[in-house]
Amino acid sequence: MDLFSAIQVTEVVSTIFYTILGVVLMSIFWWIINIMTPFSVIKEIEEDQNTSLAILIGSVFVALSIIIAAVILS
Repeated sequence: MDLFSAIQVTEVVSTIFYTILGVVLMSIFWWIINIMTPFSVIKEIEEDQNTSLAILIGSVFVALSIIIAAVILS
């Protein structure tokens, strides 16, 4: 295995690791948000069409994604 192939394997493995880490962190934050709110977030977004709550939850996930990307790139 030459150096170029070893670098590619390392990048693939780290990409898979950070993808799994990101999905796990987003799942944990979704669980925390559901516990902290006194109402059902899914019901508010789907049935009551609460657009502002959907934007808030989306922005939390975008912010978390930016943090994870910064960690990966550093």
